[in-house]
Parts: sequence; C-alpha cells; structure tokens
Amino acid sequence: MTNSENNLITRDKLAQFIELNRKKKEIEIQLDDLKKDFNQHFDQFVGKFVKGDLTISDYKVQRQIRTTEKFDQEVTVHRLEELNLTDLIQKKPDEGKIKAALNLRLLSEADLEGCISTSYSQAIYVKQVDSK
Repeated sequence: MTNSENNLITRDKLAQFIELNRKKKEIEIQLDDLKKDFNQHFDQFVGKFVKGDLTISDYKVQRQIRTTEKFDQEVTVHRLEELNLTDLIQKKPDEGKIKAALNLRLLSEADLEGCISTSYSQAIYVKQVDSK
C-alpha cells in the first residue's frame, strides 16, 4: 500500500509519533522520580506502607496503600488436603507438561480441540530508519 492509496499514515505522523513517544518516556522518568520522592517523604514522616496526605499551599498529595494477598499454592493445597477440604482445591492444566506431551506426540492437537483459547492484542512500533 503506498501513501497515495491511503493517507492515514504519513511521514509527518510517523515523525510526530516518534517525537511524542520520546517525550512520553522523558515525562514518565520525571514522574517516577517525583513519586519516589513523595513516597520517601511519607515513609519518613508517617511510616512505610501507611497511607497519608499532605497539603502545601493549593496542592494536596495523598498516598494510598493497596494490599494484594495471594495464597502460596503448594502450602495451601497441602493444608487443605490435611483438613480434608479438597473441594476448595481447583485443578488446572499444566501448560508446560501439555506442550511437552504434544512435542513428544503423547498427545495430539486434535485431542485438545476446543480446549485452547487464543487472544490477540495489537501493538504499533515506529522507528526512524536511515534514508538512502
């Protein structure tokens, strides 16, 4: 497809994309540095992993603490088996072993028909190339 067939992508848009992406990365670095400073302040004055807020003039900064808990799979399964609560244990396929079985032809793709779901995501990469 040439540019004359479809003018949705132009050289100017590609150049703009690269420039904006470069600026975005610079801004993200600056924002990360500021967040680090803010977290250090809260760590020092209210404690680690403690929410807090600070108002300076007409600006207010707040720190929220999000907690994520996960069960250790091996320990939890063992404990639930000891308690005879196997109904609380989910079985799930071991993808590594399935792929190995496919490679060794112990299992065929036909055997797994309807078992595999595929998802797609789109990504755009633009880079400047040397013109000749």
